[in-house]
Parts: sequence; structure tokens; C-alpha cells
Amino acid sequence: MPLFLASYESMARKAVKAFWSGRDEARLKQAAIGKSDQGERASVTAGKNMNGFISLMEELVRGNGLKAAEIHLTRRVLTLPGFFRPTKLWDMIIIHRGILVAALEFKSQVGPSFGNNCNNRAEEAIGTAHDFWTAYRERAFGDVPRPFLGWLMLVEDAEASRSPVRDHSPHFPVFPEFQNASYLDRYHLLCRKLMHEQLYTSATVLASPRSAGKDGRFTCHDDMTSLNSFVSSFAGHIAATAARKA
Repeated sequence: MPLFLASYESMARKAVKAFWSGRDEARLKQAAIGKSDQGERASVTAGKNMNGFISLMEELVRGNGLKAAEIHLTRRVLTLPGFFRPTKLWDMIIIHRGILVAALEFKSQVGPSFGNNCNNRAEEAIGTAHDFWTAYRERAFGDVPRPFLGWLMLVEDAEASRSPVRDHSPHFPVFPEFQNASYLDRYHLLCRKLMHEQLYTSATVLASPRSAGKDGRFTCHDDMTSLNSFVSSFAGHIAATAARKA
């Protein structure tokens, strides 16, 4: 049976449009009530800008055989035990018949502070995955098949995110692939390395300009870190889980 991919490109464009329009609406709402956050924070206060991508993942779960799976999206039931810390709050958890099937993170970054935020996102993604897999090794989730761990990143496609960046490392050189790499390049490299080191089952970065609030357009760097690869990997994991439980 072929995998169900839920017209993912169309759903992703809708998700991108909702992301940018949601940011604009949050900013305008705060301005109307005379309240303003610093910098870009005014656009993300609502905290639901990535919901379109969560809806896409829900479609993939239901369409690939796990119609009865528990898809947890409410904050109070999104925590999983960690190894280096008591718990970790995820963006989406999927459980079927008491078995953890998948845990996913949906992140975004817009300008102007790409530098510090890029490093923070990388540290967060690496630390979260390492904590998760150590807890898994110690059977924090029971004696179960390896869950799907997913990381989806949406980055503003702008001059500041596409321009080459120099790094200062006075004692030892940075790895060649990072030399003069833009922040979008760095996110792509991060995704590749997260998967290569088996920290995430799949990781993807989407680049989208602010004007995409009109048409939902986005681009991916290459096949390995593309949305197609992410969706296909996730759908395959769900289908395999459903087959085991049949």
C-alpha cells in the first residue's frame, strides 16, 4: 500500500500563510490595545503560528493507519520524562495503545537577530535529542521500538539569513563547511548533522519570505533536508507502526 502524504505541499503552503498572517495579526492586536513587546516578540505572543504544520502531521497519522492514536497537543499532556532533567515539553506527542510513537518539535526564526538565535536553536535541538535518547536507553518510555523524533524549522528568507557570515575562532579553525556559510546554510547543515548522528529521525528547514503571507511560498535546501523527505519518513514510520499493531 502506498504511503498517504496528505497533499503535503498544499497544506504546507497554507501553514506558511497562516504563520505569517498570524504574526501580523498578533502585532496588530497588541498595537490596538496599547501593548507592545520588544522586537519580534509581539508577533509570536499568541504561540500558535506553527499550527498549520501540526495539522499536516495529524493528517499523516490518521491517513497512514493509526486512526485511533492519541495525538497530544495540549500543554498539560505534552511532557515526557528526560534523563538529565525531570521532563521536557514537546510540541506534539503521538501515543498508540500506550506506546510512544513519535515526538515532534516545530520551531521558527525571523530576523533581525539571526546570529544568537541560530546558536540557541542548535544548542536546544542537540540537547533535547541527547536527553531524549538517553532516557529512551534507560527505558523511560518502556521497552518499545525506537520512536520517531522530528524537528521542523521555518526560517525567514531574507538578505540577513542568506548572506555569508564570518566566524572568529582564534585558536582552532571552524569546520570548512561552516566557513562563510549563511544562517540558512547553517540550519541546513544542522539538520543534516542531526540526522547523520541519529539525534533526529528526520529534520527539515524551510525558508520563507515575509511576503509569503499572500501565497505561502517556501523553499528547501536539498532533498535530504526537504519537507518531502520529512513527510515521507514520518508517514513511513506511522505506516510501519500501524502494520505492527494490525
